[in-house]
Amino acid sequence: MPIVRKSAIVAQAPEVMFALVEDVERYPEFLPWCAATHVYERTEHTIRARLDIAYKGLRTHVTTRNAKEAPHCMTLELVDGPFHHFHGEWRFTPLGQAGCRAELTLDYQLASAALQLLLGRVFEHVADTLVERFVERAESLDASPGSP
Repeated sequence: MPIVRKSAIVAQAPEVMFALVEDVERYPEFLPWCAATHVYERTEHTIRARLDIAYKGLRTHVTTRNAKEAPHCMTLELVDGPFHHFHGEWRFTPLGQAGCRAELTLDYQLASAALQLLLGRVFEHVADTLVERFVERAESLDASPGSP
């Protein structure tokens, strides 16, 4: 069962990074493997959303319910998707004037050996590039003023 831990220092406040992660509707703009999104529920404390994933001809989806502790933490729990087990957590730790440390931990296992063969590399790629894509998105905010 893969456990992925990625982190980066970002020249943005935790509030900005948290807002980028919560803005699910805009994921297709900067996550090349994200074909579409749908938000089913959004409250002050939770967001339930589906990501449609398309990578190298393979398509799948994952729906999570995310508990929000703005602006420092978002916990991801599986609602629907090709997993036996899926849990994730974003953490944003302030670093004063330097910005913040953005950390992502994902712990997942696909539902079967066949799905592992079919989708394992897709989810490896998604997990390996997710933090990098959010950092790039945050850096683009410096170049173009406006909302995340």
